[in-house]
Amino acid sequence: MSARLFRVILLVGDIERAAAFYAAVLGTAGRRVSPGRHYFDCGGTILACLDPRAEGDASPATPNPEWLYFAVEDLEGAFARCLQAGARPEPGEVHDAPAGEIAVRPWGERSFYARDPFGNPICFVDARTVFTGAARADSE
Repeated sequence: MSARLFRVILLVGDIERAAAFYAAVLGTAGRRVSPGRHYFDCGGTILACLDPRAEGDASPATPNPEWLYFAVEDLEGAFARCLQAGARPEPGEVHDAPAGEIAVRPWGERSFYARDPFGNPICFVDARTVFTGAARADSE
């Protein structure tokens, strides 16, 4: 049996603001699927922004504890869109570069780290440098 990841829930405190933020950053409008859910197709995995209160849940939205990674073709463009949309730059999980900079990480990825307007940790990686843990063809 093989499994594939098809949806990731990202809790947000304002579904309208989340839809606008991720539409600006990802370059796609996505689609509203219920009063508190807005879906974005990210290469076969759905990023599901969920506002629990808009769905009738009394629980407040809390930020994800771990980083959510996006591979993009235009890292500089994604960086500019994130900042313009209101993301807060972060140094990342390994404090090897100052916040607010694109950097090459020790594992070879070129990336930047930020927090969305709801405090969720997000990272954007140059698609040409994505490291999956497998041996790289160029290092063999």
